[in-house]
Parts: sequence; C-alpha cells; structure tokens
Amino acid sequence: MPQLRIGNGYDIHRLGPDRDLILGGVKLSHPLGLVGHSDADVLTHAIMDAMLGALSLGDIGHYFPPTDDQWKGADSLKLLAAVNQLIQDKGWVVSNIDSVIVAERPKLKPYMGEIRSKLAQVLGVADEQVGVKATTNEKLGPTGREEGIAAYAVALLVVQPG
Repeated sequence: MPQLRIGNGYDIHRLGPDRDLILGGVKLSHPLGLVGHSDADVLTHAIMDAMLGALSLGDIGHYFPPTDDQWKGADSLKLLAAVNQLIQDKGWVVSNIDSVIVAERPKLKPYMGEIRSKLAQVLGVADEQVGVKATTNEKLGPTGREEGIAAYAVALLVVQPG
C-alpha cells in the first residue's frame, strides 16, 4: 500500500484598487486586485498551505513571512515552486490537488484552463492532476459582498517512486 499524506489549505485576501488580480498565476481582467504582501494569489497560497500541511511543515507564513521585504510583491508561482521542491526534498510528490475559488466576480470559467496548466507546470504534474473549481458565496459574507476572494485547497502527496 502506498504511503499517502493529505493536507488542506485556505486563504482569503481583500480586494482593493491599484492591484492586479492574480489567481493561480494568471492575471485576470478586473478593476480590483487582491491586496497582500506578495502578489496575494489566494489560490496558490491555499495550495501551498495544503502541501505543507500534508507533511506537518507549518504554513507559508513560516517560510515567506509578510514581515520580510524580500517577499514584497513576490510571484506566488515561484513560492509554489519552492514549496514543491521542499516536499520533494523530503521524499514526497504531488499526487493531485483539488481546489475551490470563492468569488462573486469576475467570472472565472474563461481562465480555468490556463490556471490549471500553470499550476500543473510548476508542480511537474499533468493538468488532470490539478482540480480548480469556482463558486460564489451567494452574496453572503466578505466574499459575497465582494470585499475579497477566498480559496480552499486539498493536496494529496505520495512517496516519490524509486
């Protein structure tokens, strides 16, 4: 029986002016962007936390603290590559990722293929191993009021073959 580890992640950032809206490494067309120390890519952040959680390695704030200026404006796909290398150094690889983005707007369907492909490329897996879904919060809570965007992710890791 193969060794498996599962982890879950969550992130939320508020929306604000004069910022790009980046989800899964893809820049979306929207008048507001996510506010944060890095590029504030909530989807990629949730995936990283899920991967780290699967191996009890803490969260992204431990590795990329918002108090450290070297991470200001950082490309979250580069951070994801670093987390992926960390789990590989520990003898594990991603089996699959499943995630949900919670946003009232913009419509995410036109971007889903590109988001999946970018994430899969960074993780070194097939697109089919990265699930990305989107939903609204039915106008409830901060995401429903369009104050922010949230993401949930689950990562399944397996021991590296060989």
